[in-house]
Amino acid sequence: MDGRLQVFAGNSHPRLAAQIMETLEAPLGRAVVGTYRNGETRVKLDENVRGSDCFAIQSICAPYDHHLMELLLMCDALRRASAARITAVIPYYGYAKQEKKTTGREPISAKLVANLLCTAGVDRVLTVDLHAPAIEGFFDIPVDHLRATPLLARHFRREVMESAVVVSPDSGGVARAEDFRVRAGGALAIISKRHPEPDATETLEMVGDVDGKVAVIVDDMISTGGTLVAAAELLKERGAAEIHAAASHGIFAGDALNALAASPVSRLFLCDTIPLPDAAPRQKLETITVAPLLAEAIMRIHKDLSISALFT
Repeated sequence: MDGRLQVFAGNSHPRLAAQIMETLEAPLGRAVVGTYRNGETRVKLDENVRGSDCFAIQSICAPYDHHLMELLLMCDALRRASAARITAVIPYYGYAKQEKKTTGREPISAKLVANLLCTAGVDRVLTVDLHAPAIEGFFDIPVDHLRATPLLARHFRREVMESAVVVSPDSGGVARAEDFRVRAGGALAIISKRHPEPDATETLEMVGDVDGKVAVIVDDMISTGGTLVAAAELLKERGAAEIHAAASHGIFAGDALNALAASPVSRLFLCDTIPLPDAAPRQKLETITVAPLLAEAIMRIHKDLSISALFT
């Protein structure tokens, strides 16, 4: 790309956007992103972006529909202002849990969001830890799918200890937990679970020994907290000396914060892809920022360099 690098941001996570720009040592692009008096979303760019390599930073988090609309309108504004390339930087890709039909007459919402982004003019997507990697295939444009596991494992290894048991809370997360274990050290345990209904979790059995050991539950997101709490209680029953957790996205829907505070989890290592609620139990939380990772990815995309080096 010969065009200038210009970065804009919506209102979903202004602190993360500021940290990314601080790492890039560049100012955030000037834009009005707000609402009209009738409640409709308003976007107006206050920069000349003609021929520029533009990035729009926005986590699709609560309120999901509003933040999604902000992102779509930002990208449409950039396209109509003749930006040379538009990359949507989405630290958390909302609707990712709706990536398939579980019953009849349901939408595939994650695919619809992908279609909307492409229609809005997005040329490339940069995101962190999609709930289902298959979502990459929903796009007919390049998707740079970053992993937070190296960040979490490095922090865990430094802050806790190397001799521990890494626990996958379900069979679908075994590859993530194994990657974490290879980077942080320790053994591996796997919990089998099922979802009798949406946002409900029932643990079935566990493979692995945690008796008298430090256990760390590794997952991609904490939504209602049901999976994490059920896994922690099972680990406590099996004799774990201490229970930690590591996750990429902290959604904390419903009563998740109270459930986490009352759970056997002593410490939770969490990435800042989503702003934490004010009521979050700070005594248990340790936040790891993804700003340097996203800033490096943005610069590599702008310079047409490889992103694969960020996965090591």
